Amino acid sequence: MKFINTAGLTEDQQMIRDSVLDLLNQHLPLDSIRQMDEDREFPHKAYNALAEAGFTGLFYPEEYGGAGASAGDLTALVEALGYHYTGIAQAYMTTVIYAGMHIVNSGSHELKARVLPDIISGKTKLALAMSEPGTGSDVAGIKTSAIRDGDHYVLNGNKIWITCAHVADKLVVICKTDPNAGRHKGVSTLLVDTNAPGVEIRPLKMLGRRTTHANEIFFTDVKVPVENLIGEESGAWKSVMKCLNVERLCLSAISAGHCYRITEYAADYARDRIQFGQPISQFQVIQHKLVDMLIAAEIARQAAWRVADLMDKGENPIRETSIAKIVSSESNVKCADIGLQVMGGAGYSAEYLMEMFYRDCRVGPIGGGSNEIQRNVIAKQMDL
Repeated sequence: MKFINTAGLTEDQQMIRDSVLDLLNQHLPLDSIRQMDEDREFPHKAYNALAEAGFTGLFYPEEYGGAGASAGDLTALVEALGYHYTGIAQAYMTTVIYAGMHIVNSGSHELKARVLPDIISGKTKLALAMSEPGTGSDVAGIKTSAIRDGDHYVLNGNKIWITCAHVADKLVVICKTDPNAGRHKGVSTLLVDTNAPGVEIRPLKMLGRRTTHANEIFFTDVKVPVENLIGEESGAWKSVMKCLNVERLCLSAISAGHCYRITEYAADYARDRIQFGQPISQFQVIQHKLVDMLIAAEIARQAAWRVADLMDKGENPIRETSIAKIVSSESNVKCADIGLQVMGGAGYSAEYLMEMFYRDCRVGPIGGGSNEIQRNVIAKQMDL
């Protein structure tokens, strides 16, 4: 039985959801995901199918081959990706939203014309290189430097926790072009080829989301052409902040979709599991757990769609976006925790998908700006 709520979707959004789920069922069936998780195998086939179907360009400007869709349309797509498998959702998000939106929002016309069509076609994959070993949530404290030398920059530094860098063709690198500038100043964004001399990428073994795992990156005297500067030199801070609403909206939608998948999986198990002569789904204590999971999924979904609605009305919903990120990611962890309890030993076993769901969702309150940072953002909006 499907619990995921489709109420309020437009006809186009329903079509997006149905098309995405049909495509993923064909190119990334659930019974293949477990092995891919164990092998840490990127879902290339499914990603390429999404690109071929035009979904990688859904939110991009029509001028460059995109569909110019709304935030609501994007939410319908990403929620469906999160429902099917968070790994393919993260694969999509890393290129199209995390990294790609920096080019969409701040890149020159020449850079957009050169790069965006290849992103939309699936030819080019990106990764956003922002976090560093000594900074983490303190993005303003980055140390990676890019010093102008004639017609190129010389890039040096170290990035860590960089999702999908191991499969990326290009990196969107947040760096300091003026190392002596204060916090929030002297920050620039460069587009760097992963095969450029001096770029070293080391895969990291992560607890969850193993198909789109994190990486550490070292830059040693990497020459980056000046034309690969995204936006103005030393003007990246505003661009970084501008990208966060869309990024966190999508993180919320992924978590909401995943909540529904987990709830359905636990409910299906409860109907089949016989104890004391009857399915455990007939015990009130189990029913209430499953109901609590569905409530958490609904709350997560409503928080995400609230942000999409405000963005489509032209507002800048900083507070609502942070709330949605907190609510949805913590609801996701709650659903996985309850679902594992419902399944008991089976939930803790690698023979079932629940333990993978549990591992995959735990990064939610950490990544994309930790939930502690989100609470700081909300407190500032409250003028505290």
